[in-house]
Amino acid sequence: MDLPERFSLVETTLREGEQFATAHFTSEQRLTIARALDAFGVEYIELTSPAASPQSARDLATIAGLGLKARVLTHIRCHLDDARLAVEHGAHGVNMLFATSEQLRRASHGRTIEELIEQAQMVINYVKQYDVEIRFSCEDTFRTPLDDLLKVYRAMDALGIERVGLADTVGIATPRQVYDVVRAVREVVSCDIEFHGHDDGGCAIANAYSALEAGATHIDVSVLGIGERNGIAPLGGFIARLATLDERLVARYNLELLSDLDQMIADFVGVQIPFNNYITGATAFSHKAGMHTKAVLNDPRSYEVLDPARFGRKRTVAVAHRLTGWHAIAERARELGIVLSEAQARAAASRLKALADERVLDADDVDELLFEYAE
Repeated sequence: MDLPERFSLVETTLREGEQFATAHFTSEQRLTIARALDAFGVEYIELTSPAASPQSARDLATIAGLGLKARVLTHIRCHLDDARLAVEHGAHGVNMLFATSEQLRRASHGRTIEELIEQAQMVINYVKQYDVEIRFSCEDTFRTPLDDLLKVYRAMDALGIERVGLADTVGIATPRQVYDVVRAVREVVSCDIEFHGHDDGGCAIANAYSALEAGATHIDVSVLGIGERNGIAPLGGFIARLATLDERLVARYNLELLSDLDQMIADFVGVQIPFNNYITGATAFSHKAGMHTKAVLNDPRSYEVLDPARFGRKRTVAVAHRLTGWHAIAERARELGIVLSEAQARAAASRLKALADERVLDADDVDELLFEYAE
């Protein structure tokens, strides 16, 4: 596993997440989210640009002044006025961007690559007067010709910024493409590399992981993956991806807070946590098939690559259905203080299966049947 010894999460619920269709965080909610993310242990918290609105500017100043362990960033256009506002409102870092693909350059600012570099140099030289981290990102990285990308990144790296950013702005990239482009950038810059990937093509988590494998040091995530359109790599999903490989990769985070984070954001934006959500979904640690439940009861690691207790969750073994096995029936009997022989458990399972063919069962039906066998 070719991963950097140290990587950082740039948590952008308060910037990218603000662009989610139903998101409209109040100032109080922004402070609550920032404190919760800091308690979870993310290294960076990214906020909306202070140029977005007067309240956005005031909230940036407030959150930057909270004394959080996480560094507070703000996402700005590569524009001198935005940079001044970021500095004046106490941002610990600026994440500036410029559209570099032909499609966005035509539709957005109309500059050539050379003019773009000249503008960026002016803004960066201004920010460098202050104790503020600088990231420069090529918006729509993966529709930008590689030669243009490398020209821009070399110029930015030469200015001594902390990192360059690669943004899959429209969610078009594949994991192989992300790996190849990040490796190419890694070969021409000495600064850190940040990756921001949208999920339009369903590859946000895989792309983020590929970026890390290729040498990226910072990965953008948001709670539940909320953001523009389909959003970006979700915090929980990326944590799951890393934890399935080696739990030491996520040991520094307060993983038991993940469920609370997901529920809080779901409540704030008015959505339900998907049933199959990574780690926190209702069925994330549910087992049903007889063959699976037998193995899980013997050794949870047989069908669980993640330990639910590590995340403050519990596994469930469903028994009220036609797929149940006698091992699951025997385990439920033990939970009720009933001791069944193997023959009794098998007989109870057979009867339960027959009943389940006739109607939908619930937990009370199972328990009633088991008490009958205990008599």
